[in-house]
Amino acid sequence: MTREDLYRQITLKKSMLCVGLDVDYAKMPEHIKSLSTSEIAVKGKLYGGKTRSVIEFNKAIIDATAQYCVAYKPNLAFYESYGTDGLRALEVTVDYIRTTYPDMFLIADAKRGDIGNTARMYAKAFFESMDFDAVTLSPYMGQDSIQPFLDYKGKWAIVLALTSNQSAVQFQLAEKDGKPLYRAVMEEMMSVSTPDNMMFVVGATKAEKLKEIRTFCPDNFLLVPGVGAQGGSAEEVIKYGANDKGGLLINSSRGILYADSTPDFAKAAARVAASTARIQ
Repeated sequence: MTREDLYRQITLKKSMLCVGLDVDYAKMPEHIKSLSTSEIAVKGKLYGGKTRSVIEFNKAIIDATAQYCVAYKPNLAFYESYGTDGLRALEVTVDYIRTTYPDMFLIADAKRGDIGNTARMYAKAFFESMDFDAVTLSPYMGQDSIQPFLDYKGKWAIVLALTSNQSAVQFQLAEKDGKPLYRAVMEEMMSVSTPDNMMFVVGATKAEKLKEIRTFCPDNFLLVPGVGAQGGSAEEVIKYGANDKGGLLINSSRGILYADSTPDFAKAAARVAASTARIQ
C-alpha cells in the first residue's frame, strides 16, 4: 500500500485509528472461550481449541471496527505464545482481513532486528509468506538490519524511535553527538529511506515531543501506540503530530478489544473505535 493509498483511506473514513489485535485468551468473553471445545471450518480446514476462540474473537472485532479504522496491527507475541494454535489463528486472521477488507493497512508488530541475512528471511516471512504491509523493527543493529525490508516495493519498515514504556528513557533519551539517541536513529534511518517506505514508532505518552519531532521529520508517517489503556490522548497526538498527508496511525489495543466482556463485546469495541482518533 502506498502513502497516497493510506492517506486516501484516512480521508475517506475520517480516522487515523489502528486497532491493535493483541489477543489475550484470558481476557476474552467467556462465551468466546467456550468455543474452544468445538471446531470451525475455514476454507476447508478445521480449527479447534484456542485457535477457534482467537479466530472468532478477531473476526467479531474486525467486523465491528473496520468502518472506523484504517489499519490493524496484530502483535506477534500474543499469537506465538500459543504455539501452533496461535500461528494458525494469525494466518486465518490475516487472510480474513485481506479477503474481506482489502483496503486495510496491515502491520506485523514483531519488533524484529537482526543481521542482514537473517533480516532478509524475516522480510520474506512477513511480506511474502504472511502478506503484511509493514513490520515493526528495532534499529539497534544498524542499517543492514533494516535494509532488506526497504527492498520490498510497496512495503514499509516501521522503526522504533521514542516508545511509550517507562524505561524507554534509559536509552532513547541518552545523548549522542549532542542530540537524543532517538533523533539520531530517526535521522540516520531517514537518510537511507523515503517517507514512502519508512514510518517511526513514537508513543502517545510522549505527545509533547511530537511537535519537536515534526521539525526534523515533517513527512514520515508515525505509528503512535499508547492511546487508551496507557493513558495517551489521541487529540493531543493529532494536534502536534498530523501533517498534510495524515502522517499518523494512532493505535489502541486493550481499550477497544476489552471494552466489554459480555456477548455485546463487539458492539462496545465499535463504540470505542468510533470515538478514537477521529479527524474533522
